[in-house]
Amino acid sequence: MTAFKQSRTFQRARDLSHGVISCIGRCTITGMLTASGNQFKDWSAAYRIFKGERMDMNAIFSEVRKEVVYQNRKKGDFIYAHMDDTLLRKRGKKISGTGWLRDPLGPPFCNNFIWGQRFVQLSLSLIEKDLCGPSRAIPVDFKHCPPTKKPSKNATDQEVALYRERQKKEKMSEVGVQRVIALRKCLDDDGYKNKKLILSVDGSYTNGTVLRQLPENVELIGRIRKDSKIYALPEEQQSGKGRKRYYGEELPTPEQIRQSDDYPYQQVEAWAAGKMRTFNVKVVKDIRWRKSGKRDLMLIIIRPVSYRLTKKSKLLYRAPAYLISTNQEIDIFLQVQAYIRRWEIEVGFRDQKTLMGCGQAQIREKTAVAKVPAFVSACYAMMILASHKQQQSKSKKQLPGPKWYVNIKKQRVTTGDIINRCRVENWAQSVNINFSDFVNIEKKLSKCEKMANPSFSSFFYARN
Repeated sequence: MTAFKQSRTFQRARDLSHGVISCIGRCTITGMLTASGNQFKDWSAAYRIFKGERMDMNAIFSEVRKEVVYQNRKKGDFIYAHMDDTLLRKRGKKISGTGWLRDPLGPPFCNNFIWGQRFVQLSLSLIEKDLCGPSRAIPVDFKHCPPTKKPSKNATDQEVALYRERQKKEKMSEVGVQRVIALRKCLDDDGYKNKKLILSVDGSYTNGTVLRQLPENVELIGRIRKDSKIYALPEEQQSGKGRKRYYGEELPTPEQIRQSDDYPYQQVEAWAAGKMRTFNVKVVKDIRWRKSGKRDLMLIIIRPVSYRLTKKSKLLYRAPAYLISTNQEIDIFLQVQAYIRRWEIEVGFRDQKTLMGCGQAQIREKTAVAKVPAFVSACYAMMILASHKQQQSKSKKQLPGPKWYVNIKKQRVTTGDIINRCRVENWAQSVNINFSDFVNIEKKLSKCEKMANPSFSSFFYARN
């Protein structure tokens, strides 16, 4: 209740959160109202929730963060976080915070641009079983990062200088590192000062802006280019005049190190794609990179993993991974595993946008365009957390799988499965159906050559 100014605001937000999960069509605010059974009530109150200070999204995400860390309390001495940005496509040119942005899904030979919003998300890994096992990325921060509006051609020098200053403060990497600093402070306030935060990022956040502002007790694992220039540590400098050297002799590039036999591979086992796998890894310690300044780094090169499309097809290889780490003492297994878990934030983006409808709301107001996607992301986080806690209990109720899933032992409960299960619990009583015997009823009707009611399947398996 501390996140809401009034109890009735909390009740409206709770109804909308049920509507987010139950909505079948586009997840607009009116879609949430209709899915929660409030289509015949005043709709303006639902829009006012996202204006002003009626609802504090930071307080909501704070409860999610505390629960994730509590669930992981017995699973290692580290907290694993991931950071990335995402685009929400829009059409209205008068929507606050929108602009022409580069499409990351465009072809590599051509830069496509789309009209939309951009957000920076921080997620914490919810480890489902143990360190050598599956995990889920739970959003704990969803920050709107609008592009800086460029001044007109007739702008004064003062306006141009102000634009340059705002551009530096509002760029993605600067916003991202400020959110990391805020996350570390919140964890310290929660009583986890003794737990180190391991942050995994992609290449867009492995730069000087992030590396030189990392707070204490935060270690970064990020991707770098294969042709990056790296250096050894400087030799002991004799006392005398002149500036102290930060960099030693230039080392081979990461790609050259991968191809060289002078640096041996070591085998590291980590959980990936549903089972434990062995990765060949090269490690080069005590290096420096101009982007990181005085920081001593460690280079991690993961050899390309082989695979076959079919049993008889030729052997193919994935792309190698070139990583840097700001900590050389943490076990290499934990660092490789932490970076592999980063893929879960990409899975979370897909589920939030395609299944939960994040970014589909039709709003224009400045605070609302930032709060509504964050609200949907928070609903997704709380739903995944509730499913995890239910899976840990003795009663593991799940919706029966379709026919094509009978012979497959399902290891992961997908977001679609969770949403379908929520619908069953919310609607089974209202449609007067015995869920425990739902499959047998359908089979009996098919044997009697009677037409089964397809509305049940369309409701319960809509997002399968």
